[in-house]
Amino acid sequence: MENHNEKCALKDDLSKVPESYSTIRFIMDFHRGRVNFTRLGDDLHTLSLATSKVQIGNDSLPLLEEAPKKYSFDFQVSVDHDDEEGLYNLFFHNCYGYESVSAFNLTVHIEEKNGENYLSAGEMPLPYLYGTFSALSFCLAMVWIVVLRRHRESVFKIHYLMLGLLFAKTLSMMFHAVNYHFIALEGKHEAAWAILYYITHLLRGILLFIAIVLIGAGWNFIKHVLSTRDKKIFAIILPLQVLANVASIIFEESEESDPRYTTWKEIFVLVDLICYGVILFPVVWSIRHLQQASKVDGKAATNLEKLRLFRLFYVVIVCFIYFTRIIVYLLKITVPFKYSWMEEFFRETATLFFFIYVGYSFRPASDNPYLRLPLSDDEADMDDVVVTFPQNETTTRLHRSKENSHDLD
Repeated sequence: MENHNEKCALKDDLSKVPESYSTIRFIMDFHRGRVNFTRLGDDLHTLSLATSKVQIGNDSLPLLEEAPKKYSFDFQVSVDHDDEEGLYNLFFHNCYGYESVSAFNLTVHIEEKNGENYLSAGEMPLPYLYGTFSALSFCLAMVWIVVLRRHRESVFKIHYLMLGLLFAKTLSMMFHAVNYHFIALEGKHEAAWAILYYITHLLRGILLFIAIVLIGAGWNFIKHVLSTRDKKIFAIILPLQVLANVASIIFEESEESDPRYTTWKEIFVLVDLICYGVILFPVVWSIRHLQQASKVDGKAATNLEKLRLFRLFYVVIVCFIYFTRIIVYLLKITVPFKYSWMEEFFRETATLFFFIYVGYSFRPASDNPYLRLPLSDDEADMDDVVVTFPQNETTTRLHRSKENSHDLD
């Protein structure tokens, strides 16, 4: 992999290399038909090197010429001691390219194994981790079904959308666990399981943002018709979510040395943050609406309670974004390589608790402040009373005459 420095890294003065920098340099000598290697750093002096073709020398490997100007060599690195464990990187430098234009064709075949497992030390727990969260999501879906059946009179369409989100989450985690299981056994993923995972992952992402936008806009809870600006939010969110998931698939399937990896990863991060920023607008608009409605006599108590819950919902969304996008990333670059799986653990745990909070706050129950109807004449002091039947989403408007009445917001 070319790093585009002004000077080839293989020609650096070895005496000036920091002691904490541990590396093994392989320099191809085409004239003598060998690959010279040098160990730098105390951590790698005991590292075992071997080759499958010819007996290895003390400081060189055989460089075989398979055809005119076509060379090959192989080596095996064996980590036999605990102090040799770590995160290893392989870089390729074309020193001739610094002096003049030099074209080359490089083919690298790398086989990495931890015993009989092809996953890295930090990825080995992931199949069990994803399987566990798939089971937990399924349990939440079953609990949500029980809640919907017990409170049928208070169920809205948004509640069924939340159920679909839980099932999409369950399938996504299950396919991801199976995919990693095959990677651990065979060193590569099965295309069918990978495709199923990407499809359900895309569906889960779209359903999550649709649910947050609809809840934030107060659909079914404050109003039954989306405004024009709410529809514009959907017109922005849905294409961006598709783009974010496509970018995620591309950089996950690319190697870090591939120029596409960095490009699409930056696109994913940018679009993902934009999506989470946009979904906050409907929540802010609902908070403003409730603030204005709470000033109207007769509806202050109910609207103030809804206002407090919407403010809390806004804070929870911000905390969820901050934790899953910033704190988890800082955790990833801080923990040792063997605990890199904790990034996924904390992200999925935060997502699970976010689902639980949203489900509890917007549960279809008679004591839910979001669904509470006026209980007294003082609270219901209005000309028109709108009664909604959730089962078929029909609306009936009742008229009554009363002095000093107020219009329904």
